[in-house]
Amino acid sequence: MPAAPEVDDTIRLSPKPFMSTEELAELLDVDPSTIRRWRTVPPLQGPPFIQISDRVVKYVTADVERWISARRVYPKAA
Repeated sequence: MPAAPEVDDTIRLSPKPFMSTEELAELLDVDPSTIRRWRTVPPLQGPPFIQISDRVVKYVTADVERWISARRVYPKAA
């Protein structure tokens, strides 16, 4: 009997390769200050980010998709 195909349950968010702090905050429905706190106050939280300069931070959309997918909770059947 052939094995069942693997399911890719990664959440697809955007065709854009990068997103800003503000775009990520809008996506998650949180204030941008929450995103900034996640990446600056220990313990660091949130998806991986790229520090372009002192004032510019970007998030790779694929990283954000994986980060969100990893937090998906599947409740047990009752």
